[in-house]
Amino acid sequence: MSNEPSAVTDKTKEPINWLAEIRGLALMLLAVLGFHSFIAKPFYIPSTSMVPNLLVGDRLVVSKYPYGWSWVSASFHVLPRGDWRVWPGTPEYGDVVIAVPPSRDEDYIKRVVGLPGDTIEVRKGQIILNGKPVPQEVEPAIRIPVDDAQLCDQVTCLGYFDVYRKTLEDGREVYELPVMRETLPNGATYLVIDHVRQRLDEYPPTKIPSGHIFMMGDNRDHSADSRASDLEQGLGGPVPLENVGGRAEFITFSLDGTASWNPLTWPGALRGKRAWTTLRPTIDESKASE
Repeated sequence: MSNEPSAVTDKTKEPINWLAEIRGLALMLLAVLGFHSFIAKPFYIPSTSMVPNLLVGDRLVVSKYPYGWSWVSASFHVLPRGDWRVWPGTPEYGDVVIAVPPSRDEDYIKRVVGLPGDTIEVRKGQIILNGKPVPQEVEPAIRIPVDDAQLCDQVTCLGYFDVYRKTLEDGREVYELPVMRETLPNGATYLVIDHVRQRLDEYPPTKIPSGHIFMMGDNRDHSADSRASDLEQGLGGPVPLENVGGRAEFITFSLDGTASWNPLTWPGALRGKRAWTTLRPTIDESKASE
């Protein structure tokens, strides 16, 4: 056997440059936070205020740039509150947007039903906009699957709809819910639920100030929105545009209440038909006001 040294020798391992590793991770984190703050962010639906159009467990994309940027744009709301805006824009009727209430750094998701300069009133559950009732047309009842495993504050999220619960011939349980189609002045049209009479069905005529919008949930009897005071966990009236953080664009995927932290539960919990559903309202040009 040859005693010549091997032509291939092990190279001495170079020491890890921890400073470079940390710098790379920091740059990656900054890039993610920058995208999250300025372009788009994921959003999870935690409540029933936007039923029937959004369900608890929906995951969606919120774009951050349509109305400009403000203190609320930064990830995790790390900036102090202020009234400044960069490249400001104004939402349109029917947009689904996220906003922050006056005294809590939480994201609420609601629909824009009033714009700056409008006079808005709610009378017996119907929006009166600039003196004209916003049209509401009764539509056929819709069916939403019963999901007793989906909990909100330790109770079944849609338990208050149990009066509408029924069992189909194939054994599936659903809520068969009464809905109305509401159409705003620009022709934006969408479904709402208003199934009981309650205090927030009445709201006095209010002039929306410049730089503000009025927001309501589509599930009118179960939404803390512009009709509800800050003390009632609502938005406390018209919302300053600097408190609006973005526009909801589409659902990426949705999981029902059977999902847990165990990834093996996710495939069976997928609500497949909800993926990629747009959240921009349909515009009925024939019903748009002149």
